[in-house]
Amino acid sequence: MLKVESLSVFYDRAQALWDVSLNVEQKSITAILGSNGAGKSTVLNTLAGLLKPSSGSIVFEEKNISNYEPYERVEAGISLVSEGRRLFPYLTVKENLEIGAYVKRAREDTKKSQEWAYHLFPILKHRRKQLVGMLSGGEQQMAAIARGLMAKPKLLMLDEPSLGLAPLIVLEVFKLIREINNAGVTVLLVEQDVYQTLRIVGKAFVLETGKIIVEGSGEEFLKNEYIKRAYLGL
Repeated sequence: MLKVESLSVFYDRAQALWDVSLNVEQKSITAILGSNGAGKSTVLNTLAGLLKPSSGSIVFEEKNISNYEPYERVEAGISLVSEGRRLFPYLTVKENLEIGAYVKRAREDTKKSQEWAYHLFPILKHRRKQLVGMLSGGEQQMAAIARGLMAKPKLLMLDEPSLGLAPLIVLEVFKLIREINNAGVTVLLVEQDVYQTLRIVGKAFVLETGKIIVEGSGEEFLKNEYIKRAYLGL
């Protein structure tokens, strides 16, 4: 579904990504792992069109989208749930979800998408008239994911969805990611909780200082001595 080849990205004169290549299979859950500052969010922001690469290509469903604007990528079927949620705190849950369905391909199915979001996140249905800023951290994360789904994505990119959440809520988030994927949505996940991530992914890439250093299946990584030592503390 997604093929990235030799992607390099700069922040002014500082290079953040070095010839990054990766692929995401349709209907899979794929992860990008790495320590803070490794460049994981930079990859997602570049795929979403928020950053422009200096070189390399991004091919989505056999179309080169390297020069697409962010809204064109959303229209093509790519949705990013950014780190930090970035919701509209003075709008209600319902209004935040409706904003997520602004693209042409999603507008006519807004009600259907909203019903699915409420099915996945029942608490949001009860909170739909409340201001998002009044929700708990876990509820805000659910609202952010639900808003991303309102665009009817083929590829949903999640940047640190468990960040700052209580352990029980983290487990619920990972359960919901599996459910979203089981519904046919391809997921590209950046996540600090490496153990929970490797339990649900089909494939993972490890990024260090802006470079992909190793790739493999979640099962392989759970047995990999370097991964266990560097990221699982084992």
